[in-house]
Amino acid sequence: MCRWAWRQLTTMRVALILLLVLALAAIPGSLLPQRIQDPGRVTTFLEANGAWGQFLDTIQMFDVYSSIWFSAIYLLLMISLIGCVIPRSAQHWKAMRSAPPKAPRRLGRMPGYESFTSATGSAESREAADQDFLDTAQARLKKLGYRTVRHDDHVAAERGYLRETGNLVFHIALLVATLTMAIGSLFGYQGQRILVEGETFTNSLVAYDSFEPGSYYDANHLPDFRLKLDSFESTFDDQAPGSQFGQPRTFDAKVTATADGKSEKHTLRVNEPVRVGGTGVYLTGNGYAPEVTVKDAKGQVVQSGPQVFIPDGGDPGYTSEGVIKVPDAAGTQMGFVGVFLPTATQNENGELVSSFAELRNPYLVMSGYTGDLGLDDGTPQSVYTIDAENMTEMTDAAGNPLLIQLAEGETQKLPDGGSVTFDGVKRYIAVDISQDPTQGLMLVSAIAVLLGLGLSLFIPRRRMWVRIKDGQAEVAALARGEDQLVERAAKDLAKDLADVSDDDPDDDSDQRN
Repeated sequence: MCRWAWRQLTTMRVALILLLVLALAAIPGSLLPQRIQDPGRVTTFLEANGAWGQFLDTIQMFDVYSSIWFSAIYLLLMISLIGCVIPRSAQHWKAMRSAPPKAPRRLGRMPGYESFTSATGSAESREAADQDFLDTAQARLKKLGYRTVRHDDHVAAERGYLRETGNLVFHIALLVATLTMAIGSLFGYQGQRILVEGETFTNSLVAYDSFEPGSYYDANHLPDFRLKLDSFESTFDDQAPGSQFGQPRTFDAKVTATADGKSEKHTLRVNEPVRVGGTGVYLTGNGYAPEVTVKDAKGQVVQSGPQVFIPDGGDPGYTSEGVIKVPDAAGTQMGFVGVFLPTATQNENGELVSSFAELRNPYLVMSGYTGDLGLDDGTPQSVYTIDAENMTEMTDAAGNPLLIQLAEGETQKLPDGGSVTFDGVKRYIAVDISQDPTQGLMLVSAIAVLLGLGLSLFIPRRRMWVRIKDGQAEVAALARGEDQLVERAAKDLAKDLADVSDDDPDDDSDQRN
């Protein structure tokens, strides 16, 4: 049973199936937020989806590329490729060193076959003409790129060894690429950071929102550089409502990168990373950060500045959710849970919604809480949520839950005498910062994959034989694999050889069958 399982695992068919399964297994990593890239979105998704979100988290759908099941497919694919490529490479090496096989007895059974009369005359003259004919056939086949072997009455030829070479190069390069990914994850690192306009990121461990070093990466030796977000601009389709209305068109982040004492301006775009100090900086997200000022009952400013709000991924209007925590207020701690609407309008039900993703009518809606935020006991908690278990919701004079609604520049009083002011809005970006020492090898592997695939798809593997006896010539061709031109190859060669016979002044008997 073990021997049978090993033989099945190391077949090319199973390797291709595992490659397809690996591609399918990677789909959830593109559809669902991943904790290594955007932990904030994962937290928001879990809160919004309850039991379904917890189930997906249990089966590691938010950590796809480090999950047990993805790693199992990954390892099986590597084992399959190794067990498949090594024996095939040895067989191909032997085939390249061996001579083309002799002609079979009945060439007429080959898919490509032509015969014609080459020479007439006495037995002695026909024998000499037959040998000259075979010399000509061998020369023509060599010119066409065939390896040839001359026998007494025929020439055997074969070409297309590069087809199998390309097939092996493809699979070896795929194996190298797979191993390269694994090595890169061991000796590189990946981290995430949210940058608000005007902020500067210094590449140190404490500056990351999340940081995932490789098993053999020393986080104490991070490259020395700084990155400042100067501004961020985005555009959306604002033509008449239709299939493309509200779709994003451009995301341009103007940044200043400083490394080795030199500062340079860059434009960071989606799929156009900026490289600083050998490290890649990738734009992975963006959103709005409302600037809010909170004053306590004594009129002292206890919270001020931009607060990151996370956009709802399914809302084209960029409706965003966020929280504001005020632990230093006089008397009691405060917390606010809010929704930010970039372009606030009312729908047909009279509800506030955002009709467009750009800042055209910014509006902030929040609820307030007082009590213990749970920050003093040292228990880690998300910056995007508030644990209201030990808090009391703020109420208005009538005893109803307090609803804070603010347009830009407006201020609303709080029941305890404090106030909340919506000062303005800044943009922020989410960046993925990673260093992979194997990127050069990955590029070489990717080129080799494409080169090997091209050779295996476009070079035909073909055998040909030219036999002559008593002036009767036969040309046959056999394809090793798919070859739509095998019949044409036999006809073209037969025509060329027949034309040579026609040029012989002693031979006027060209009779094609």
